[in-house]
Amino acid sequence: TISPPGMKVRLTGEANDYVGKGMHGGEIVVLPEADAGFVAADSSIVGNACLYGATGGDFHANGRAGERFCVRNSGAYAVCEGTGDHCCEYMTGGVVVSLGTVGRNVGAGMTGGIGYFYDENGGFEERVNGEIVKYQRVVTAAGEIQLRNIVERHFEKTGSEKAEAILDNWEEEVGKFWQVYPPSEASSAVVAETIVGEAVKVSAVAPSEDLCYLPIGAGMNPDQTTRCAD
Repeated sequence: TISPPGMKVRLTGEANDYVGKGMHGGEIVVLPEADAGFVAADSSIVGNACLYGATGGDFHANGRAGERFCVRNSGAYAVCEGTGDHCCEYMTGGVVVSLGTVGRNVGAGMTGGIGYFYDENGGFEERVNGEIVKYQRVVTAAGEIQLRNIVERHFEKTGSEKAEAILDNWEEEVGKFWQVYPPSEASSAVVAETIVGEAVKVSAVAPSEDLCYLPIGAGMNPDQTTRCAD
């Protein structure tokens, strides 16, 4: 699915491998049928190598993804509810949020971008490939703003029960996220409190990127909500 800026794809059901491959902009949302009969957060809804080589756009999957989620992603902002092995492999940009467990080798060859991983029961640290990337809790105001806005948009787009539960108890649940970053992001506002007043990017879908940035400490204004979140 090569999704150009302005294109919106909403799939109710399940998808196979390579969803969002080469995604350039726009928005892709995948969610289960209302009467699917399974817990979305515990079930795979998209296959392997989703968003392979994506350069932009927003992606939301109300369910788990397979292996190599966001491999070679350089600009997309993507959310799923757990992944298989090799998440964020060779990633050079963008943001990935996983609201569930992940497989091994997270961040292998990752040289750009940010990952946020919800670790409800522990065990995430042993799954990170530490050859390049480092990881920490969400320690900056900018990082928390970025993460919360993306999770809120995931709930708005998919109705995710997992996202809703996290948001309903945000003050406690935010402490269960790990932030993964390569050296190139070590001094960015979302990783380190080093730059005062730097804007925080929360979406990659709008025609004008300026509309997708929030000043640290701010929320989305109505225009940003319309253009970036919708």
